[in-house]
Amino acid sequence: MTTIRNILAIALAIITGLAAGNAQTDSLRNVTMSDVVVTGTRNETDIRHLPMTVSVVDRAEIELQHQSSILPVLNTQVPGFFSTSRGILGYGVSTGGAGQMSMRGIGGPAQSGLPTTGLLVLIDGHPQYMGLMGHPIADAYQSMMVERVEVVRGPASVLYGSNAMGGVVNIVTRRMKQDGIHTDVDVAGGSYGTFKAEASNQVRHGGFSSTVTASYSRTDGHRDNMGFEQFSGYVKVGYDFSQRWKLWGDVNITHFNASNPGATNEPYIDNDQRITRGMASMALENNYDRSSGALSLFANWGDHWINDGYQPDEEPLDYRFNSNDVMLGISWYQSARLFHGNRLTVGFDYFHFGGKAWKQSLGDNSRSYLADQKQDEVAAYADFRQDIATWLTLDAGIRFDHHSQTGWEVVPQAGMAFRMPNNAEIKAMASRGFRNPTIREMYMFPPQNPNLKPESLWNYELSYNGRSLYDRLTYSANVFYINGDNLIMRMPNPNGSGMLNQNSGPIENWGIEVAVNYTIDSHWSVTANYSWLHMENPVLASPQHKLYGGANFSSGKWQASTGLQYVKGIYTDLENLSQEEFVLWDASISFQATRWLSIYARGENLLAQRYEIMAGYPMPRATCMGGMHISF
Repeated sequence: MTTIRNILAIALAIITGLAAGNAQTDSLRNVTMSDVVVTGTRNETDIRHLPMTVSVVDRAEIELQHQSSILPVLNTQVPGFFSTSRGILGYGVSTGGAGQMSMRGIGGPAQSGLPTTGLLVLIDGHPQYMGLMGHPIADAYQSMMVERVEVVRGPASVLYGSNAMGGVVNIVTRRMKQDGIHTDVDVAGGSYGTFKAEASNQVRHGGFSSTVTASYSRTDGHRDNMGFEQFSGYVKVGYDFSQRWKLWGDVNITHFNASNPGATNEPYIDNDQRITRGMASMALENNYDRSSGALSLFANWGDHWINDGYQPDEEPLDYRFNSNDVMLGISWYQSARLFHGNRLTVGFDYFHFGGKAWKQSLGDNSRSYLADQKQDEVAAYADFRQDIATWLTLDAGIRFDHHSQTGWEVVPQAGMAFRMPNNAEIKAMASRGFRNPTIREMYMFPPQNPNLKPESLWNYELSYNGRSLYDRLTYSANVFYINGDNLIMRMPNPNGSGMLNQNSGPIENWGIEVAVNYTIDSHWSVTANYSWLHMENPVLASPQHKLYGGANFSSGKWQASTGLQYVKGIYTDLENLSQEEFVLWDASISFQATRWLSIYARGENLLAQRYEIMAGYPMPRATCMGGMHISF
């Protein structure tokens, strides 16, 4: 109770200070109070009516940062979010794999070597995780296909089920909105033999629209035996039968080859990966004055070849790890306004996922299977939202979720949004999140345990948001408290020798998130965001302090952007409780040489900081990229 009282006291102090000073805070190109988002409710909703905390990063900010992957953009723009990295390009998988994500200390690896399973990645609302391992593949989320990213900072299990325990990252893909043809080509090169080339074409004619993108990237890496090469392609085709009915479908394919040199104190030889990931979806949408909804089918799949390598004093392995997996799903929801100020959303989800994993002998080509499993999850949910006059919205939701092995989960949430004068509002939210154990945790690799139960937690938060100075200043501040149990941990087997996956981990986190964006004039804008996280039980890759400040400048043919990020109290190794502290300075500049050609340069870690995000994997010091962008 003392902890909760302290949090509420902090919340009251923040809210009082912001209201009195009218010098209020929100993040660069995060939500403003007039934004419409889809992730918090599945249907388009004014952000002012949602009780949860949502951040939005739009296409303009994504293009400004000139990043191939979307994760570095989220690292700077979303308070409370963090993802790991090991080099200048590429994340990889398995031993030495990076791209683990966490939100408020939830989702990322609770122990060394464990992937992201508590933070859900969506593409257009469809879950994206491996059928066997239960985690997303960071290298599959390329900026070229993204229109915007909506991030729910807190549990979203009522609408999205398992893995949304810590929050949701929803990648909304690009779609041409006006008639015409538009093509972009981007080519760049830089430090450590890094090269990237991207091309996209968008077409719209009447009801027909299409988006086609392709990319290639590669690097030698800043360490020996750390090369990375990737090919990606994305196609989306849609047809609007009328203003009421729309049909669209898309396909995304990513293949990458990655090498892992191992930690500096534990090097590996020939630790190589060849990974192919794909996704496809199709949706039929309807949109009427009083009702809207969609029926969608989706699939994601993968094929993985991994040489786990060997250490210098060992013999090479006589086998290779192989796996393939699939996740199939059908999702339906319909939202209706039953009476004035009301919105009821009901939905149904069905997921089928699983796959095979085996060791393939190099001698006789025989297979030794590690797993051959398939599981199902089916759920129904409802969310009820009611406006009271113009100043209050109440929200309540519930999900009934059944997993073929772990059984039933009942997931509730409730919240309110109180709209005050002068474009300000207070929001309060209580929500439950859960995560089913993965096939990997139950059946693959010691210490597997088929008797695992779902992880669960409760999240409580209070936020204050608004805008002023004719919308030139936007702001937000929030506090949260998370309490949960049954986290899956590797612990000594109580019934035998060795280790065993067990539901034994408690979690108690609390913290503060603040953000601000201010447009000074037609040339200058500035932004800042800060998050403080306290963890009673520390996890990897979740900073205690994360502060970002940036500025954008635009005048005539010139455009520039710069930002400083300060990270403190991030655990890189739980066994030795190793922590890191660093400051990163990035900057970019571009010049519009002609109507169709711009030239740009970008530098990262310009202070040449020595630091690690993953223990034993030193990050590159100052790096630079230069390139050109053609648009016609």
